[in-house]
Amino acid sequence: MRCINFDKEFQRYVSVWMREHAKDYRNYDEMEEAMPQVYEQFLDTPVNWLSGEKPGEYFQQFDQPRQLVNWMEDYFKQRIPVPDMLLNRITELGLSAEEALMNLLGKERATQEMRMAAVTLLREIGSEAPLRQYVQWQCDRTEGEDELADNALESLSSLGEKAVPAMREALAGASQDGQEAMLTLLSNYPGDENVFQTALRLFEAREDRAAVLADCLGKLGDDRALPALIRRAASELTPYLDYIELRSAIEALGGDAPEREFDAEDPAYEAMRSMQ
Repeated sequence: MRCINFDKEFQRYVSVWMREHAKDYRNYDEMEEAMPQVYEQFLDTPVNWLSGEKPGEYFQQFDQPRQLVNWMEDYFKQRIPVPDMLLNRITELGLSAEEALMNLLGKERATQEMRMAAVTLLREIGSEAPLRQYVQWQCDRTEGEDELADNALESLSSLGEKAVPAMREALAGASQDGQEAMLTLLSNYPGDENVFQTALRLFEAREDRAAVLADCLGKLGDDRALPALIRRAASELTPYLDYIELRSAIEALGGDAPEREFDAEDPAYEAMRSMQ
């Protein structure tokens, strides 16, 4: 399929529009504010380079998910921006596009960008098919940024309680980074002893992640976490921002946070104080 660069065509459209409407605006900022309306006009204007079709309607004539997903893949391969209209059309086809997107997700030669797009589209169509794959990506997390796993975590969040059993099952065998990622979701579903114990152990082991894990413990609602939270909050090694999260978790569990004094040596505290 032909991969048309809609972004480039829009830039040409804008160049013509700006020449024709320069006198209608006092400055460039005003013209910039008009861009959303100009883009809508672009989408709704029949053009020669689409044989008289409107850009906003071009992909509506295609209804085969595999064809559209392969087309999206070609855009990535040719390094041409994927049109929003193509992505929207795939989403409109709903779960009928699930198989094609799962095939792309599993392709050995699929790039990170392709997989990111597939994850996002699978989420938008409400697919549960990649659930266990997403959980495994959390388990395999290593320290550092992982955009694909982050995107998958957002999908797990959107699945709500449907994702909880698989995450609970995988929690013990996950890396520490994976455990933390899943705990941010599992803490919204308190009552599981293993989840609580994992969160408490991880909180004790990862001082540098005190704020995130304190929030998890606070949401889990088990006051057995109070001694560890209070001990960390009282430590002079605990920075101001971590202390704020610790205090919030302690209070959520019905405890009293220890009073602390901070000074200008803590940059976060000084920044907050200067804003008051």
